[in-house]
Amino acid sequence: MKKSFYYLSLVSVLFISCSDNNAPDAESEANEKLYQEVLTNVATDVITATYKDLNEKAGTLRTAVNTLSSSTTDANLTAVKTAWQAARQPWEQSEGFLYGPVDTEGIDPAMDTWPVDVQAMNNILSSSQTITASLIAANNEARGFHLIEFLVWGEDGTKTASKLTAREKQYLQAAAEDLFNNTQVLYDGWKSNGGNYANNFINAGKTGSVYTSKQSALEEVVEGMITIADEVANGKIEDPLNSEGSTANPELEESRFSNNSKLDFKNNMISIQNTYEGKYNGKTVDGLSKIISQKNASLDTQTKAKIAEAIAAIDAIPGTFTSAITSNRTAVISAQKKVNELREFLESQLKPFVNNSL
Repeated sequence: MKKSFYYLSLVSVLFISCSDNNAPDAESEANEKLYQEVLTNVATDVITATYKDLNEKAGTLRTAVNTLSSSTTDANLTAVKTAWQAARQPWEQSEGFLYGPVDTEGIDPAMDTWPVDVQAMNNILSSSQTITASLIAANNEARGFHLIEFLVWGEDGTKTASKLTAREKQYLQAAAEDLFNNTQVLYDGWKSNGGNYANNFINAGKTGSVYTSKQSALEEVVEGMITIADEVANGKIEDPLNSEGSTANPELEESRFSNNSKLDFKNNMISIQNTYEGKYNGKTVDGLSKIISQKNASLDTQTKAKIAEAIAAIDAIPGTFTSAITSNRTAVISAQKKVNELREFLESQLKPFVNNSL
C-alpha cells in the first residue's frame, strides 16, 4: 500500500508540475499574440492611416491654393481655408505619436513651428527671388501650417482675397507644395511599400526592429500619449493663458489667426483616444485598451473616462480660445486641469502598469 501510495503521489506531483510549467507558457504565448495584434493595429490602422489621410488632405490643400492663385476670389480663398482646416485635423490627431520619421526626419518642426517668423517671410516677399518650396525649406519658422494660416487669414483673421499680393500667392503655392512634400515623406516613412516604420511595431522584439521587445514598443505608445497631454496642458494652453503670472497673451496662442486652437487641442486629445482605443476615421480595431481591459478592467475604464473628460472640458470652453483666455478663464482653467489630470493618470497609473505588469 505504501508503495502504491508513493507511486500515485509521484504521478500527481509530476502531473501538477507539468501543468504548472505549461500554463505560463500558454499564457505567455497568448499575451505575445495579443500584443503583436495590438501593435500591428496601432501601427497600421491608426498611425499609418492617419498619415495617409494627412497626405491626401495636404494634396487637396495644395490644389485649392493653386486654384486661388489663378483665380483670386473670396470663394476660392474660403476653399483654401476649409482645406487648411481639413488637413489640420489629421495632423493634430497625429500628435499623440510623435515618434519615428516625424521625429527622425525633422517633419514636426518643418510643418508646425510656431510662432511664424513674419520678418523672414517679409524678407522673402520683398526680395527678387523666385519663391519655391526648396527656398522656404531653409527656415522652419517661415513654412508649414502656420505660415499658410497667416497668409490666408491675416494678422486679425479677416483677410480677403483682394488683399493677397502676387508675391504672397507665390509664397502660398510654395508653402502648400512644401507642406505636401513633408506629409508625403511622413506617409512614405510608415507605409509597407515605403520606409515601413510600422514594421518596427509589428516585429517588435525581433531582429531588425528598433524595439527590443513588444513591451518596449507598447511603452513608446504610452509615452506618446503622455507627451501630447503634457504639451497641451502646460504649453499650448498655459503659455497664452498665463504668459506672465495670470496675464493672458493671445499672441502666444497657436492657430489664433484661424481661431482653430480649441479644435487643435481637442484633436490632440482624440489622438490619445484613437491610439488607446484603436480608432481612426470611422474604423475601430483592437488598440491598447484591449490589453489593459483583459488585465485590469478598472484601469481601462478609468483611462477611457479621463480621456473623455479632457475632450468634454475643451469642448465646454465658450467662444474662441482668444476671447476665452480673457473673458472665460475659469472654463479654460477647468479644461487645462482635466488635460493635466489625464496626463498625471497616464503617467502614474497606465505607464507603470504597462512597464511592470505586461
